[in-house]
Amino acid sequence: MRVIALMVLLALGSAEPRKARPEGRRGRGRGSRRAGTVKRFAGECKEYTEAGDKYLDCQDKELTAVITGWPEDTVHLLLARNKMQVLRADTFAHFRGLKSLDLQQNQIDKIEEGAFNGLSKLTTLLLQHNRLQVLTEEVLIPLPRLKHLRLYDNPWSCHCHLDSLVRHLQVPGNRNLGNYAKCAEPVNLLGQKLKRMKVELLCPEENDLKPEEIPQGPITGVKPPDATTSCRTYMFPKPLLDCRNQDLKNVPADLPSDIVKMDLSKNSIKQLRAKEFVAAKDLKLLNLSSNNLDRIDTAAFSGLLYLRELDLSNNSLRFFQYGVLEDLYFIRKLELGDNPWICDYNIHYLIYWLKHHTNVEYSGLKCSSPPKYSGWQVEEYVKTYNAECPEDLLLGYSENGQELAVETEEEEMELPRPLTTFKKFEITRLS
Repeated sequence: MRVIALMVLLALGSAEPRKARPEGRRGRGRGSRRAGTVKRFAGECKEYTEAGDKYLDCQDKELTAVITGWPEDTVHLLLARNKMQVLRADTFAHFRGLKSLDLQQNQIDKIEEGAFNGLSKLTTLLLQHNRLQVLTEEVLIPLPRLKHLRLYDNPWSCHCHLDSLVRHLQVPGNRNLGNYAKCAEPVNLLGQKLKRMKVELLCPEENDLKPEEIPQGPITGVKPPDATTSCRTYMFPKPLLDCRNQDLKNVPADLPSDIVKMDLSKNSIKQLRAKEFVAAKDLKLLNLSSNNLDRIDTAAFSGLLYLRELDLSNNSLRFFQYGVLEDLYFIRKLELGDNPWICDYNIHYLIYWLKHHTNVEYSGLKCSSPPKYSGWQVEEYVKTYNAECPEDLLLGYSENGQELAVETEEEEMELPRPLTTFKKFEITRLS
């Protein structure tokens, strides 16, 4: 009996460890997979909420495809600057509430029909700066609420297979779909904008066009760089046109009308001409720092009624011409540092304007020359100017030191004098 009991105890003791070990391994395995998923997701993408909408920021992650497991309640999906090449059918089908999709600056050269299935609430689709040559209208059918579509800086092949897309873009109601997209081939259509070109030119054989109706060469003429090729556009969280460090000599042409922020810093723009930004009427922040800028036309900021912040620091500005700031009704911040401000009579306009716009925050106004005032705050210089009139502008003296009082009296003598008597005038009543 003792032997039997001992055998039973040994059997029970050996069974319990074997039972516990598998459970421990399975528990650790499941736990490690869950922790790994959360860790990888946290490392690859940033999830945040702004104005009640959920953003999933997966930019610059070298992604080649959309990864399963991303939050399905995402409202704004940012996938810019990755390495995606093909968008397969139903790629985004599980993001039913998606309102914006940013796919710019990838390597996308093919979008399958049905790639945007399920995105009935999407209003913004960014596909600029990719490798698309062909896209059909059928791809856009699942997007009934689409209001903003960016297609520029793609090598569009303007042949018959692009006919349905071009016709769709040119529908009057689609005013913000496909703006600035241009043909890359054939040569005779190079540079033609998809929104404005004659659709018949895509298939000249089928439309029986006469030879004289077909362009024989690309659009000629030297044009300034446009914003679509020189800059990068980001729609979220705020529409931004990023033109930093592009060696631009002028403000780019064809500025998008819906941008809120524009960064033109670290370029070589030396002057701002009249109405440079009139197309960007909703602009609120403009950065023009580090440009060697030395001249601003009085109408350069015309149309920027809503501009709040203007950065002009680290340039070659010496003074503002009278009227430069008159269009900036709602400006709140001016960055003016690191400019060679000349403290003479020309600087007075800027101080006068700032004095009458007390709600404007500004910084960096220091005299660079003449040496007598170097390092002074410009405001202090103006105070001394008003307190003691400079020698070169003393009242009553011309540039060569001659008195002007006699000339003034002589001029006054030559002016017509008002009539002092009315004796020459008589009223005769005729009967």
